[in-house]
Amino acid sequence: MLDSYNRHINYLRISVTDKCNLRCKYCMPVSGVPYISHNRILSLEEITEFASVMVSMGVNKVRLTGGEPLVRRGIVDLVRMLAQIEGINDLSMTTNGTLLSDFAEQLSQAGLNRVNISLDTTDANRYKIITRGGDITDVFRGIEAAVKYNLNPIKINCVINSSSSEDDARSVAKFAKDNDLEVRFIHKMNLVKGYFRKVEGGEGGDCGICNRIRLTSTGDIKPCLFSDNVYNIRDLGVKKAIELAINNKPERGVLSQSGTFYNVGG
Repeated sequence: MLDSYNRHINYLRISVTDKCNLRCKYCMPVSGVPYISHNRILSLEEITEFASVMVSMGVNKVRLTGGEPLVRRGIVDLVRMLAQIEGINDLSMTTNGTLLSDFAEQLSQAGLNRVNISLDTTDANRYKIITRGGDITDVFRGIEAAVKYNLNPIKINCVINSSSSEDDARSVAKFAKDNDLEVRFIHKMNLVKGYFRKVEGGEGGDCGICNRIRLTSTGDIKPCLFSDNVYNIRDLGVKKAIELAINNKPERGVLSQSGTFYNVGG
């Protein structure tokens, strides 16, 4: 599946919820977000149907995001449903890790291949400040569970202000090395101002090779994180919405006045 700029679109990111159990300063307002009514949220069946169509069109890599995907009711069932789609050879999840110790075994058994875990510091007090109250020991337990149940390779996502040589980033890099984990440094982004940089240790942020399409929890397909173009699968139908999204995927990101990290999934 090629877009207008001859990029091979084979990677689907699905935001299963805009809710999160943390309030990270760079992502979520301190007061939280207004609840989306239940009837606006895609069902597990709708998500699976959409993914099936995308796979039939060439997608072979699927990542579940949020908000925090592990707060979505039925998340293990969704993983199981997606894992049964022939053609998906990489089924992964991005999580803050705080609930992962409770879910890792079930997710592994359901067919999840691997996880990316958010960790911006290894200092408990700094973590509590960044997340507005989170307990870093929950994340460490989640990482241990991911290792135990072979959700490999385990990648650590570390958000940085300007450089991977910052104290927090260096501590995360050491932690990853000591525990045989991979680490990716993600420069703090601004959707409204259109500020983003290439991910250190990953491919995100490189528009020339972007192979991603995003689905929000309310059914909007976003061909680009830094664009206001959206195509709703309920309003347009799945295939029509996909075609429009692929054909209108911009050459590069500019800005987004409507998107937020907690409802798009980064």
